[in-house]
Amino acid sequence: MKPVSVPAEVETCAVKGIHQDVIATVAEAMPDPVHLYELADLFKAFGDSTRTGILWALSRAEMCVCDLCALLEMKQPAVSHQLRNLKQARLVKARRDGKVVFYSLDDEHVRRLLRLGMEHVREQGR
Repeated sequence: MKPVSVPAEVETCAVKGIHQDVIATVAEAMPDPVHLYELADLFKAFGDSTRTGILWALSRAEMCVCDLCALLEMKQPAVSHQLRNLKQARLVKARRDGKVVFYSLDDEHVRRLLRLGMEHVREQGR
């Protein structure tokens, strides 16, 4: 295999060595690998702009599929598919009122994640 040249702007350690004290401190605080996988799955759910749009809308009001379709200018099967994904990720919950199913965020954590993410995006744009 041919060696790969590393561009000068890539950050590397100037001195080869392991900082045992830092590793020990971080290792103590590292979550269980299962929790890291679950966290990655959570962030994957936010990795689609349609799902993020649905979550953002539901952070403002409880809505039915028809409302979401009208707001997002999408067809019902596409919105329903994304709602199913969001329910499986435990980000959205459903409530039936007669023949209508209303969707809302599962809990306040989801709203906070959206708000913090948007703050980060808006600050990066400055």
